[in-house]
Amino acid sequence: MILQTGMRTDIPAFYSKWFMKRIHEGYVLVRNPYHMEQVTRYEINPEVVNLIAFCTKNPSPMMSYMERLKEYGQYWFVTITPYGKELEPNVPPKADVINCFRKLSDMVGVNSMGWRYDPILINSKYTINYHITTFEKIAKQLSGYTETCIISFVDLYEKVKRNIPEIRAVSDNEQITIAKAFAEIGKIYGITIKGCHENKELAKYGIDMSGCLNKAVYEKALGVSLNLPKKKSQRDCNCFFRTDIGAYNSCGHFCRYCYANANVQSVKRNMMRHNPNSPFLIGESLPNDKISNARQYSYIDSQLSLC
Repeated sequence: MILQTGMRTDIPAFYSKWFMKRIHEGYVLVRNPYHMEQVTRYEINPEVVNLIAFCTKNPSPMMSYMERLKEYGQYWFVTITPYGKELEPNVPPKADVINCFRKLSDMVGVNSMGWRYDPILINSKYTINYHITTFEKIAKQLSGYTETCIISFVDLYEKVKRNIPEIRAVSDNEQITIAKAFAEIGKIYGITIKGCHENKELAKYGIDMSGCLNKAVYEKALGVSLNLPKKKSQRDCNCFFRTDIGAYNSCGHFCRYCYANANVQSVKRNMMRHNPNSPFLIGESLPNDKISNARQYSYIDSQLSLC
């Protein structure tokens, strides 16, 4: 199976000690965010977990545990954007994240590393030219350490509009201008630009719309062929998402454009409830919990190898 960790929060940045405790104890308990009494137990061992997928803005706290993760396949998305503290209050300096990205790539391999430059928003400071100039600076520093960059344009969810009242949608023409420029920059630095759940028309301008975490990405990271279940993401894309062990409203970066945090107060309350020794990321067991065991098995096709 593929164990997802980064669709709801940033586990490497804020909960690395907890995650390694779960690795040590061999299981994790995850609440259904929409039916809180429903709890799923996932076993964590290499016999059933083929790959662990991370998504983070700060992989540094996990770096000291990398030796213990070697028995698992890994895929890392590291988000590096051009934004300052007014939008990303608790994200470390970009130079530090870039340096950590390069070290991480040396550890897990270029096929297990992806750069996320998203979401893209435009205002008086972060203009189209600003994005293009900054994107090239970062791409130059990451060249040779990744072959993939994922981009997406900001979605105007209600929580985003509430946190950034002045925000506006990125127009189709603006998207095309950015996409074309990024694709050309990607060619220079050996980085394929992929769109994450974006307008498929961007493919005309050099954007790969095949999916940011599809079967081919996992197979390349693992070096083996996989038999993935037919059910894919609920979204209209080729990505394969089956589970995530994180929790909403628990990421301490407090990015104002965040889709997973409702508000700062909710996050602070949840982070106070975090216990590194609990099988739950947030909180503990409750009397009415209904725990079910996830159906888990290896996806590796033992008959084929891509090596």
